Amino acid sequence: MKFSELMDEKHFADGVFSTDIPESWGQGRTAYGGLTAALCARAAEMAVGELPPLRSVQVAFIAPAAGSVTTEARLLRRGKSTSFVEAEVRGEKGAATRGVLVYGAGRDSTVKVDDYPMPDVQGPDGLERMEITPMHPAFLSNYEIAPCGGGMPFLGSDKGEMQWWARAQDESYWGSEVGVLAIGDLTPPAAAPLMKTFAPVSSVNWHIDFLTDDLSTEDGWYLLHTKAQSAGDGWSSQDMGVWAKDGRPIAAARQTVVVFS
Repeated sequence: MKFSELMDEKHFADGVFSTDIPESWGQGRTAYGGLTAALCARAAEMAVGELPPLRSVQVAFIAPAAGSVTTEARLLRRGKSTSFVEAEVRGEKGAATRGVLVYGAGRDSTVKVDDYPMPDVQGPDGLERMEITPMHPAFLSNYEIAPCGGGMPFLGSDKGEMQWWARAQDESYWGSEVGVLAIGDLTPPAAAPLMKTFAPVSSVNWHIDFLTDDLSTEDGWYLLHTKAQSAGDGWSSQDMGVWAKDGRPIAAARQTVVVFS
């Protein structure tokens, strides 16, 4: 099922966004985390409407989200320029994902900082594309991926870091807020390359800040970078970034991950 089909407004009725998540968007026992974050944003768009650009999202991955899920969003506060919206994805056993989304209009300002350079990597053109096999999480098949730096999961690298070029197979949401949310969490946890054999890794939360309201990128390509800042006692904390193909910073994020190894 295409991403645009999952996000179709026909799923929204009586304030509830109802979705059947197919196995092709699965990640182990649950739906791909970027998808559930995108569902929160899509429900906010449908339920609240007339929102300024999305600035920040805080997501807690509480429990597996699979099969038939519902997403509801409610306005917490609407100020002169900033709105706060809460959204929750629920499955058969209750809360699965909960997000708080911050929307804010731009304004004239004397403060300007542009110090988030894109890593120095080769562009996606000419790079070998990742072949998605049954051994990979199913949701990756919805994206075209060109690894361009760092290690790969479970190969015992000495660095907990990955860099991927990626773009959605479905062009419908290229350059959109829900599209960037969906692709921004695509890479496996940064601790995975440090592991010599397969073991489960599970995202606990995700905080992502949008650095611009221009989310467009050439041909749908985004550079994704993730780096483990610390790991121990079965937990890891990582930095994450998203850049457009022309080098413009799109988003900066952090995530906490449970490591079962």
